[in-house]
Amino acid sequence: MNNIELAGDYLRRASVRLGALDVLFGAKSWADVVRESQEVVELTLKGLLRSCGVAPPRIHDVSGVLLANRDRLPPDLQCRAEWLADASRHLRRDRELAFYGAEDLTPSGFYSREDAHAARAMARRAVELVLPHVR
Repeated sequence: MNNIELAGDYLRRASVRLGALDVLFGAKSWADVVRESQEVVELTLKGLLRSCGVAPPRIHDVSGVLLANRDRLPPDLQCRAEWLADASRHLRRDRELAFYGAEDLTPSGFYSREDAHAARAMARRAVELVLPHVR
């Protein structure tokens, strides 16, 4: 079934990870900021879904599930569902690449300060939007 306490735990952990993003950003570890930002958004959206009675799937990008259940979201988040889904999709694309890289790409050389700044801003905004609705 749907463990409502888990929703609050996800949001608490996502909020704590925002501080970790600042540490990584301060260390100029841009790829790690991007990777961890994705995890913050993933936890945040899964917490939101759980709080609305939707058991989130065990996938990293829940944007489709979020949009399919938009009518179950708190009214003031229904109009933000597209933005939240876009943030999830955007960051999901970089999840593995930011962590593992590829034969022709080293994460530390590929991701920039601007990439990290944008990812961290998405993570912060997602938590700010959802946190008041999940306890």
